[in-house]
Amino acid sequence: MVYIALIALIIGIICGQFLFSAQYHDYLGLIADYLLYILMFSVGISVGMNETIIQKIKNYNLSILLIPIGVTVGSVFGGFVCGFLFDMRLVDSLSIGAAMGWYSLSGVMLEALSSAQVGTIAFLSNLLREIIAFLMIPLLVKYLNTYCAIAAAGATSEDTTLPMLIKYSGEEFIIISVINGVLCSVAVPILINLFFSIL
Repeated sequence: MVYIALIALIIGIICGQFLFSAQYHDYLGLIADYLLYILMFSVGISVGMNETIIQKIKNYNLSILLIPIGVTVGSVFGGFVCGFLFDMRLVDSLSIGAAMGWYSLSGVMLEALSSAQVGTIAFLSNLLREIIAFLMIPLLVKYLNTYCAIAAAGATSEDTTLPMLIKYSGEEFIIISVINGVLCSVAVPILINLFFSIL
């Protein structure tokens, strides 16, 4: 599946570069949204049919929050380190790290709050995070554990990387992935605005 996904991504990039004009961008985004809704509906059916998943969720209690907290702290710290290495403003580097893979929002927000250059860096670095997570999920699950794979996916664990997480981790991790993605996604605009208000 990894190879098929990678080939599909490459073919999509080529088609976007040479076959489709910018006027199709909104339509493709709309199609992607509806496909995501169908995916989430299918995941919901799968979860509802598995009686053991709900019981496992009850057993997690508040420990289910440890992954999104760890992802948030690790992402912001990674932004801090990269900002130090590349001599960036602290507010910019922390905000880029705090995007946690949500490239579309972070690119737009940071372009408005900082500059076009920072917005572009945010977009590309978080897009790259999503692509790397997408490709690394099978290896992380195999050689480390599913929680590492969910953490690597960051805010995307509720949508784009969810199919890979389901395939290589099993249905019992669906809820954890979705909760992690939702909480991380909620945290992204809050953290970015917070950094720009206090730094």
